[in-house]
Formats: sequence, structure tokens, C-alpha cells
Amino acid sequence: MRREWMAVMVVGAMLMSGCVTSSQYQEALTDADNAREELEKVRQQKSAMEQQIRTLKELNVKFSNEAIAARDELQRIEHGRDKERGTVEGRTKELEEKVKALSAQNRNVRQEYQDVKRHNETLKSLVARYQKELKDRSRSASAVLTPPAAESPAQAPSVAPPAPASTPGSASMNINKVSASDLVLFLGLKQEEADRIVSNRPYRVKGELVAKNVVSKETFDLIKDRISVSQ
Repeated sequence: MRREWMAVMVVGAMLMSGCVTSSQYQEALTDADNAREELEKVRQQKSAMEQQIRTLKELNVKFSNEAIAARDELQRIEHGRDKERGTVEGRTKELEEKVKALSAQNRNVRQEYQDVKRHNETLKSLVARYQKELKDRSRSASAVLTPPAAESPAQAPSVAPPAPASTPGSASMNINKVSASDLVLFLGLKQEEADRIVSNRPYRVKGELVAKNVVSKETFDLIKDRISVSQ
């Protein structure tokens, strides 16, 4: 633009001096054309730069929006991570409490198992003892009832027959035959204990009264010498 003004000033000076030649005039026009071309280039460059500036501004706005969106997404992820972490911690505590409760239940079950095992061993020992006692009494009874071989029936002394085992008031009451009222009357049992004895018949050995939970061990110890189980 400066060159264009210079060319105009040169032409004006020449015109004012009145000594402008044709070659000078053409040279001045050429300079003016060149100056216009340069001015147009400068304008185009300016437009291009303005366009670049607008593009850069748009990119800046776009990048700013993306940065905000990325920051929001990061905050959302962090919030979700914290929430999930809290959920996992809560679930972990809940599972730990369940493990403790199950461990306690397991210990209780083991203790109950040991108690039942000891009780079972006691019952086995009791049943074995009463079976042995029953065999011993059976052998003793057989020995008493077998008459001597040397005696003839005519020489055998007359002996009154023994009272039946189920007779109330006898030394040994047959719990497989006597009534519940007799058990209450002659053994001093409670009515419900006598009813249980009757309802759980028959018995092979006396110890089944304890093994079947018909009467308690203490009650059995009180009556065991006054009862029998012969069929």
C-alpha cells in the first residue's frame, strides 16, 4: 500500500512539474499495479489469518468443552469407584459377620456332637451291662429250675410254685405285663412315667427304659432292682 501511494505521489509530482515522459508514466502505472497486487495479497493473507484465528477459536471452544466433559466423566468415574468401594467394604463386613456366626454354630454343633457321642457311649455301656446281667440271671434261673438227676419225682420235695413276676407287690414286677396303675401304686412312679413305660412296650432288657428315654437315669436306678422284662 505504501508503494502505491509512492507511485501516486511520483505521478503527481511529475504532472506538477510538467515533465512526465511516456516511459515514466508507464513505469508509474506498473508500480501502481504491483502495489495493488501486493495489497490484494496482503488482504488475502489477512483474510486467511482471520479464518485461521476463527478456526483456532472454534477449536479452543471445542477442546474446552471436551475438557469439561472429560473432567465430568472423571468425576463420575471417581464417584462410582468410591460408591463401589463402599459397597464392597460393606459386603465384606457382612460376609465376615456371617463367617463368625457360622464358626460359632460349627463349634456348638461339634460340642453337641461330642455330648451326643458320650451319651451314646454311656447308653451302649449300659445296654451291654444289662445284657450281661440278663444272661447271668437266665443262667442262674436255669440252674435253679433244673431238678437234680438223682432224685425221682416221687422223692422230690413239694415246693410251692413261685409267684408270677407280674403279680403286684412281688419283689420283681414285669414291666412288659403290669398295668400303669400298678406301676404307680407299687413302684411310686408318676402317672406320665407309668404311661410311657406301657406305651413303649415290649422291652428286651431293663436298660431300654433309659435308652428309649422312657424314664430318667435317676428314676431307673431307683426301680431297676424291683422290675423285670421276662416275656
